[in-house]
Amino acid sequence: MANKVFKTAEEALSGLTFDGMTVMSGGFGLCGIAENLIVALRDSGAKGITAISNNAGVDGFGLGLLLETRQIKKMMSSYVGENKEFERQYLAGELELEFNPQGTLAERIRAGGAGIPGFYTKTGVGTVIAEGKPTREFDGESYIMETGLTADLAIVKAWKGDTEGNLIYKATARNFNPMMAMAGKATVAEVDELVEPGELDPNFIHTPGIFVQRIIQAKCEKRIEQLTTRERS
Repeated sequence: MANKVFKTAEEALSGLTFDGMTVMSGGFGLCGIAENLIVALRDSGAKGITAISNNAGVDGFGLGLLLETRQIKKMMSSYVGENKEFERQYLAGELELEFNPQGTLAERIRAGGAGIPGFYTKTGVGTVIAEGKPTREFDGESYIMETGLTADLAIVKAWKGDTEGNLIYKATARNFNPMMAMAGKATVAEVDELVEPGELDPNFIHTPGIFVQRIIQAKCEKRIEQLTTRERS
């Protein structure tokens, strides 16, 4: 079996990046994003990227780094409100955007990873979300068809992983990462803690190693998206 463990993020992405690729980036806000792999993706120089991610990062961090270098051509997201450079590029017509309701985006990714090409949902019926999409009635209710999503590369962040690629996510970082790990043609994970096979309780593994091709252990800044504090009493 090929060794899945790489020393650096740059090495882990070697040979996987190319112009015009589609990339899934896990996490929720700045929680559970693959910080080091995003930097390595930026440094790879790949252009014309379609990025599938719940958020677009913030200015100067996360996927915001790839927006600054104009490497992202299109974003498929559910929320993009924390990034002024994103706003500027979109309003200037420099960036394509496909908005998805948050649950729909998650299910499209899950469906893609499960080999399901499409599904019907009530979410978005009667809104701009439904424009141009097939509709069908079930039990007298209207539904729109959404398609499953896959990507050339999925970059995910986990709390613990073993050298076989089995992953455990922690708290909010479990958002989007597990389904993206399944939906990438190649999946690269970065973890806080890397252990040997057998050290993870199989009852608590969220992503089986069969879905992960490469893995690194890396320190993350874990920046807080919006720091709110109160004075001590």
